[in-house]
Amino acid sequence: MTSAAFDDDVFNDGARRPIWLVTLADLMLLLVGFFVFLQANQALDGRAIADGLREGFGAATAEPMAVDSGAIGGFAPGSAALPASDALAWARDAARDPRTIVRVIGGTDGTPADVDPATGSAAILAADRARAAAALLIRAVPADRLAIETRPGAGRAVQLQIGFAGDPK
Repeated sequence: MTSAAFDDDVFNDGARRPIWLVTLADLMLLLVGFFVFLQANQALDGRAIADGLREGFGAATAEPMAVDSGAIGGFAPGSAALPASDALAWARDAARDPRTIVRVIGGTDGTPADVDPATGSAAILAADRARAAAALLIRAVPADRLAIETRPGAGRAVQLQIGFAGDPK
């Protein structure tokens, strides 16, 4: 390179602004944009914005964190009739906190005898057991805080889980 490339006139022209002024202008532009964003989103639901951002970035919503569990066992093979249990009192205690949900998970033991008599399906029997338990628990837990699942092959029982879901919607 020649010495002309490092000429002082190239770097010290009068049209340049001090670097602190450019940084300050960038900061002010970011602040103005932030306040415009806040003003524009006053009428929008914060939860809807968060859900939209999660969906846009492909992030799944977090499952409620399990904090306690129980079970209703003693089902007869091929039957969804509820055996005696203290699940209603357990669910009543769980429902005191409005930030919790109760997950009801019906199961079967995976044997050929533990299937729905009408269809021969273990999944349908597991769903029937979960629905029977949910019908009992609906007396203590609001319907919007009950979640029903099935797990054929998980045992001849209905598992109950209390999940912490955060602040109610």
